[in-house]
Amino acid sequence: MTNKELKALISLLDDAEIRPQIEERIHELGESVIPFLEEAWEESLDPAQQQRLEELIHNLQFSGLQERLRVWRDSGGENLLEGMWLINSYQYPDADLQALNRAIEQLRYEAWTLMSPDMGAIDQVRALNHVLFKVHRFAANTQNFHAPANSMLHLVLETRRGNPLTLCVIYLLVAQRLKLPVYGVNLPNLFILTYRPDEALSQPFYINCYNRGLILTRTDIEHYVAQLNLPANDIFFEPCSHLDIVRRALRNLAVSFEKMQEPEKAAEVSRLLAILTGEETPAATSSEEGEPDEE
Repeated sequence: MTNKELKALISLLDDAEIRPQIEERIHELGESVIPFLEEAWEESLDPAQQQRLEELIHNLQFSGLQERLRVWRDSGGENLLEGMWLINSYQYPDADLQALNRAIEQLRYEAWTLMSPDMGAIDQVRALNHVLFKVHRFAANTQNFHAPANSMLHLVLETRRGNPLTLCVIYLLVAQRLKLPVYGVNLPNLFILTYRPDEALSQPFYINCYNRGLILTRTDIEHYVAQLNLPANDIFFEPCSHLDIVRRALRNLAVSFEKMQEPEKAAEVSRLLAILTGEETPAATSSEEGEPDEE
């Protein structure tokens, strides 16, 4: 359709009798119509019409997000930054993937300048801790732990405040670019990282980004799990996939919206989660990251 035809089509939304057919046609055309809907919103003086246009824009954006998430899933879900950006775009459709990439790359460069080839694993982690937690002051958002913003990677990069998972994601993305053997670990109520050296005689250790990169041993993790009265499970000690991380981020976001009394957004996020879990209908959301005790 030409621009003139699109504008004429949108103008027909004023007609209540044919509005359902017009809305259906707009949905068929997809996200390319959004700039014209936004222009119509700016030109309208009718609050009811503006509300309808807002709903149409959101529905088109949400449909597009679902399709992009399916493409990401079907590609293997390996690009963690892209997966987190897709979550970002639920609340912030204009979020810039390249801006996120540049922010991570800047952190990588700053950490790289402190490293040398002969550094041991612990010293590498300490250098990365210094950049993230001393220089840039990334920290836990303890004052507003359940805010949806804590799951939005671009906001966490801007404010330097996040939940356990997003802080770990930033740390992990930087570590991966430095070629460090760092991976995510799905602990109950707390997301952490593990450093797994290639050497057979070297023992893996763990990193708690919610406590400014505190280094933990396997025994520390065993004690933590025992305090929760849970049986031992390999998943609490072994690396998880990037797909697992994005699933957990979506669960966190759904629960955040529930706690903010926004059930419609929680339901939509659960629909996104269902795409990554292979469920036709979203499952009930489990509890979010539990806020760990300060050590």
